[in-house]
Amino acid sequence: MAQAHPLRASPVLFGRDELLALGRRRLQQARDGTGELLFLAGEAGIGKTRLLNALVREALSEGYRVFDAEVSAGDVELSAGLFLDLGHQLSRSALPGASAIGASITATLAQSPSGSGDAHRRRRIMVLEIVDRLAELAEAGPTLLALEDLHWSDGLSVEVLAQFARRLPALPVLAIATYRSDELYPRVPMRQWRARLLGQRLAEEVRLRRLSFDEVDSMATLLLGGPTRAPRDLVELLHERSDGIPLHLEELVAASAGDLGSSSPRAVPDTLREAILQRCSALSEHSAALAGATAVIGRSFDLELAAAVADQPVEQVAAGVEELVERAFLAPALDGWYDFRHALIRDALESAVPLALRRRLHARVAAVATARRGLGGAAFCSAHYEAAGASGEAHAHALGAAQRAASLSNHREALELFGRAVRCAPDDLSEREMADLLIARAAEAAATDDNRAAAEDYGRAHDLLAGAGDAVAAADVLPRLVAVRGRLAAALSAAYMLDRRLEDSIAHGERAQALAADAGDEATELNALVTFGAVLVFAGRGDGGWPRLEDAVRRARANRFEAEAARAYRMIGSSASVLVEYGRAEEWLRAGIDYAERCELWNDRHYMAAHLGHVLWATGRWAQAAPVVEHAIADGWGGLTTSITALHVRGFLALGRALPEQAREALDEACDLGLRMGELQRLSPALWGLAELALAERRWGDAASLCQRGFEASAAVRDAAYLFPFLVTGTRALIELGDPVAAAAWVEDVSTAVLDRAIPGTLPSIEHARGLLLLAAGSTGQARSSLAAARDGWLHRGRAWEGAWASIDLARCAYRSNRAAEAATLLAQVGTVAAEMGAVHLERAADAVTQLIGGRGTAEVAWAPLTAREFEVAQLVCAGRTNREIAAELTISAKTAASHVEHILVKLGAGRRTEIAAWVVGVRAE
Repeated sequence: MAQAHPLRASPVLFGRDELLALGRRRLQQARDGTGELLFLAGEAGIGKTRLLNALVREALSEGYRVFDAEVSAGDVELSAGLFLDLGHQLSRSALPGASAIGASITATLAQSPSGSGDAHRRRRIMVLEIVDRLAELAEAGPTLLALEDLHWSDGLSVEVLAQFARRLPALPVLAIATYRSDELYPRVPMRQWRARLLGQRLAEEVRLRRLSFDEVDSMATLLLGGPTRAPRDLVELLHERSDGIPLHLEELVAASAGDLGSSSPRAVPDTLREAILQRCSALSEHSAALAGATAVIGRSFDLELAAAVADQPVEQVAAGVEELVERAFLAPALDGWYDFRHALIRDALESAVPLALRRRLHARVAAVATARRGLGGAAFCSAHYEAAGASGEAHAHALGAAQRAASLSNHREALELFGRAVRCAPDDLSEREMADLLIARAAEAAATDDNRAAAEDYGRAHDLLAGAGDAVAAADVLPRLVAVRGRLAAALSAAYMLDRRLEDSIAHGERAQALAADAGDEATELNALVTFGAVLVFAGRGDGGWPRLEDAVRRARANRFEAEAARAYRMIGSSASVLVEYGRAEEWLRAGIDYAERCELWNDRHYMAAHLGHVLWATGRWAQAAPVVEHAIADGWGGLTTSITALHVRGFLALGRALPEQAREALDEACDLGLRMGELQRLSPALWGLAELALAERRWGDAASLCQRGFEASAAVRDAAYLFPFLVTGTRALIELGDPVAAAAWVEDVSTAVLDRAIPGTLPSIEHARGLLLLAAGSTGQARSSLAAARDGWLHRGRAWEGAWASIDLARCAYRSNRAAEAATLLAQVGTVAAEMGAVHLERAADAVTQLIGGRGTAEVAWAPLTAREFEVAQLVCAGRTNREIAAELTISAKTAASHVEHILVKLGAGRRTEIAAWVVGVRAE
């Protein structure tokens, strides 16, 4: 297979026809006035940029205005780096209106945010101003924004993009953004925003897959240039080594083109880096050196910058760049800039530059960028100065960039830049200057909730100032040191609350409030107050807890602490929801949702919506609950706690509607997520729902086991708020298992734990469980009193599920006491309520008791006064089985079988097994 001039890059996009067709449809929709944000996702080298470039060419051919921007690995430290780049690109554009918009965006990002309110509010105003400018791009006609490598974007850039995505459906603008799906690490801003945007249907994502064997075959044949297909064993080798990643395939073919003509290739490089460097050896000496020099600059550069760094005339650099483009190392970008065709190529070339030369090149890049103001920014310069070993310059630029990032509330970027400023601090920096630097870094650490690091920096700054004899300045640091220690205490209080270690949480909460008050840190004081109030209500001290929570909401709103106010709304609403204070919960959740929407705090909004769904389910408004939780799942995905709560309610609704598979799917998923989080409040409701499902499916043993798990989880932290539903469910399961002794012990143990906290909304569970025990024992008079108290307690609290079941239990009690009219009235009431709720499961349970009263005959008619399991045992006794044979038949122990027989004898007033058999024969005859 002859190959004189192998292709370096495939001119054809293999395996992307469907994606190209989708892109064309989205371009047409945008032209018609309905834009959107389209994500192209995939691993490194999969072809995202090529697909984007193909769509750019399509857009240009259709008369679109196209603007591009990109970020590189270092831009995570550059506040709004993506839109700074876009602003610069627009500013240089000759298209009508673009230059003014670009200048406005750049100016907005250059000014320090000001105004009243907290940092969140000021940042939000800046974001909206940038979005307004972006929307103006649509005034001149259909527009395409091509945005690359969002996995390297800073938080502010992605926040702006997210807000712009909300406007796009009403604009003739298509924004296409690429990112590496394998580099969305937990702390990468794009990770959280992507989940939110997709969940809220504000963006569409397509993922580029790896090439199939046949596609590798076609691409390799094209690259090798022969009229016949590449040998199969060669294609197999290329498919194996490239993993179907187009860039890897091209590099492997290009690096070994001379050896790939035979069916048994002599050598293929083991790594992509080796392949790239081997291909580089075929370049002219000048172009190879230029490739290394430009790789040190970064992912993108223009000819002037490259010439300055390479210390060569622009004409000479242009010739070398032309060769690098021809050899597919570089690709032309817009406005005279050039990009490395892939970050992996740039990384491999940079790593091959000797360290000493690399340092000199970094120094040139920094010097040129500094001279050309606006090129890359101070953060870019500081990174290159540090890489060059020029600590003084790195310190100065990092400090300026850090202060800029801090003014934009880009705290994580500011923290990294202040860290560089500290690392590169000159030896002659005074103690006061170092102290100021540490204080600045501590402030950013505190803003990112790294309170331990903040406390350490504040402590070092205090010691430096005190050692320098500046007692006044040292004293000035103390309030901030106290404040972060207060935040540490507040964080510990919150952590202990999540673990339900309430006494520890109360102690740390009191200390946090005192420290924050002493430091004048109102935000921390408010957060500590919210945690403290929630802990008190969960500890059964609602008289002290609820007023604190309500006060926190009022104070936070009055002082325009938006994030703290939203957290207070969340805490009061969700706590009331869990503690069966449904009126209070609904009032504060609805108010909190409205507040969060106005402040655009979407995570808080969706979290509260999920809890509102729980309130609607609990109070029997199931038709309203369903859309609320489904929207919370769709809109709040990425917020794990929101999803778990919504899945609980989805499962409870499906259970009540007699849709067991749907209930199991939702509750199993919630249970898995709760186990992963390791928090009682995420796991316990799922366990209870699964236990109720087991009861509905007559899996008494599974129900009892799940209830035991729930009890053990709550007992470990003295919880009652999540425990109380298990009390009634577990009692039913153990009674149906025919073990009244175990049921009585269960009621005693769990009731003691519930009474330990004495949370009012949980107490009806105790009377309900006692009533079930008494009913099973035949004490219908006492059972009636307990069950009536339980029903009244549940209905007073608005707990529809347990209230309906208590009414059904009262009807069973009335039936056994020959009070048929009373039973019929109770069941009619349950039927009406269940029909309104759509609770098919409750309707069926009520119908079963109604059939008892009517004497129309069901298996339960025959059982009275036995349980279902006892009737099974009685029938086996009638068949002449011994206790051991009964145990084997029912997969229980012989001791349990004997216990069942004893209970049957007592309930029937019989003395011998033959009397049991006679009773069974009589029932069958009826």
